[in-house]
Amino acid sequence: MTTSGTRAAHRPSRKQWVVEAATELFATQPPDEVTVADIAARAEMTSAAVYYHFSSKDQVLAEAMRAFAAALREQLEALTKAHAPGSDVGAAVTALLAWLGEHRSAATVFFVSSAGMSQEAETLRQESRTELLNELVRLIRKARESVSEAEAAVIGLGLLALLETAAISQVRGDDVYRSLGHRFFVREVGDLAERIADPAR
Repeated sequence: MTTSGTRAAHRPSRKQWVVEAATELFATQPPDEVTVADIAARAEMTSAAVYYHFSSKDQVLAEAMRAFAAALREQLEALTKAHAPGSDVGAAVTALLAWLGEHRSAATVFFVSSAGMSQEAETLRQESRTELLNELVRLIRKARESVSEAEAAVIGLGLLALLETAAISQVRGDDVYRSLGHRFFVREVGDLAERIADPAR
């Protein structure tokens, strides 16, 4: 059996360094203004090393979005799995919003700065929305066992729209987010999520 001998199991690969460096840049600058040389400098490697892993800057952006979308889906799946039948969905939505806040740079790239960058970026975002919607429907069905499949789908769409809007407001730090303050903003999002999920409550 062979091992690298030098790299710790938890140490990110050079490819991951590129993605993380690019994410930090894409979150603070328009992606079309970021160059491969900028990414290389942030990752503390040469441009040739970046090109070894990725054929273009757009491919780095797509990989960053793909990784974030997968992590977001996994987080929602974990929240759905842990959700107690019949309990409020507001807590799950606010937990997901908190997770997005912990991954602010990647969330900014996914929800804000990558918008309109390329057809691949839009396709990735649409695929992610479909996966998130499916998981939100599962969450609704677990929270409200008597709800029909059609009603769960409509509620899921409402929760997805709320989640996306809240995520964008949070990462941008827009007027609504700033005027409410983080704690009150999150509480209001959770309350609204619960009203969407169960208007009769």
